[in-house]
Amino acid sequence: MKIVTADQMIRIDRECADNGLPTSVLMENAGKAVAIEVTRILGDYYSKKIVILAGPGNNGGDGLVAARYLWDSGLEVSLYLFGKRRTDDPNLEMIHDRNISCNEISTSNDLDELNSDLQNADAVLDAMFGTGNNRSLEGVFRQALDKVGKAIGKNPNLHIFAVDIPSGMNADTGVVDDVCLYADDTITLGYPKVGMYNQPGSERVGRITVVDIGIPSQMVENINLDLNTAERVKTLLPRRPISANKGTFGRVLVIAGSVNYIGAAYLACSGAMRVGAGLVTLATSASIQTILASKLTEATYLPLPEIDGQINSTVSVKLIKDQITNYDAVLIGCGLGQSERIVELIKRLLIDNEIDYPPVVVDADALNILANEPEWWRDFKGNAILTPHPGEMARLTGMKVEEVQQDRLKVAEEAAMKWNQTVVLKGAYSVIASPGKATIINPAANPGLASAGTGDVLTGVIAGLLAQGLPPADAASCGVFLHGEAGERVKKRFGDTGMIASDLLMELPIIIKNIKEGISG
Repeated sequence: MKIVTADQMIRIDRECADNGLPTSVLMENAGKAVAIEVTRILGDYYSKKIVILAGPGNNGGDGLVAARYLWDSGLEVSLYLFGKRRTDDPNLEMIHDRNISCNEISTSNDLDELNSDLQNADAVLDAMFGTGNNRSLEGVFRQALDKVGKAIGKNPNLHIFAVDIPSGMNADTGVVDDVCLYADDTITLGYPKVGMYNQPGSERVGRITVVDIGIPSQMVENINLDLNTAERVKTLLPRRPISANKGTFGRVLVIAGSVNYIGAAYLACSGAMRVGAGLVTLATSASIQTILASKLTEATYLPLPEIDGQINSTVSVKLIKDQITNYDAVLIGCGLGQSERIVELIKRLLIDNEIDYPPVVVDADALNILANEPEWWRDFKGNAILTPHPGEMARLTGMKVEEVQQDRLKVAEEAAMKWNQTVVLKGAYSVIASPGKATIINPAANPGLASAGTGDVLTGVIAGLLAQGLPPADAASCGVFLHGEAGERVKKRFGDTGMIASDLLMELPIIIKNIKEGISG
């Protein structure tokens, strides 16, 4: 599924009209689809009351159509109409034909009834402004949204729906007006909008539902920004032939762990195994290998010799280089630490090497060590997937974390092009960017995943898929999706408080099974 900008959506509307699909038809489809989603989400909706705020443009027109369908479904509808509409507007005529309560708003005095309506309402549908409005909200528009915001404070159960995007949110940047509502559900039309996945807009949209309004698929063929979906991932998952052996499903070499971060190695290896890697070998300090072997019984090991309790980087580099070409993918960084010897190990493996490595996933401490090397990417050989969280990306790019978060899409794409590698910018709505490929935004935004070790699981998942033959961009996007879906399954059972990284592991094969069988959730 494509993700669009405001200008792209305007172009799509224009091309639809030029090809015999007028705005009136799209508006009818949109309003009907919004009404269907509202009734589905509200559940036992009969006789419930909804307040609809309809603006002067097409977003308001969508609201008028939705008002009609919601009324016909049995909801009590109270409509507030902002701005003059044509007296012969057929959607307005059908509102009047049904005697739906309709308040035309032009001054603040016209809003007097809104407070009492909100006190008795079960839901609000924000259809004031859509993708075409990038101005700050003023006058009665601001006053109305302010009243809704105050009503939420008095009635936290008041359900807020937004049509396409919440009014006051920039559809491209995610920048919001201060009165922009925190929607419980945003029902977006045709295609999701880029700004929904940028902060602070991502905090305002709530759950995102994309509804089909009849736009022909050829209208978006040249757009290079995709939403990660189960349907997409299903086409990419590795096949599992019945004649396979463990070599068929790839060998992963994991270089991870230290005395302070033993669990990181366990989680990374387990993530790779749980997505189907045939063999996982852990290269780690000899002193913790015995500890891990008691818990990680399915892995094989490459114990790395130590001096004074630290990895002997000189000997370890030779051991790893002697073995590395026997593997289909390498993972490096999780829980290694950043001691002087580890810095030397990372530099000699990733920068000062002359061996043709299999593709490598670079995470955590390895990223931070690279960040301290000027123009490290110029000497970096082979294919890699780099998986920074915002703090690591800030160090790699020399930016502030706030700057990274303000335009995650642009930052990830520019980094991928500059480094000539696949980049996963982790966080709510992770971004996967790769040179010459469509950029992918993952739909998961789960605060439960903000806990120690979940990134190690993700890195292992990506490495496991990489070893099974997926190209780096596909391994990254599939891995991020599976990881996010595993988090959603855990969240459904336990909520988003107290989720720990190991909770994700057993969910991974279930998610893969469900995707292959076309089962949601």
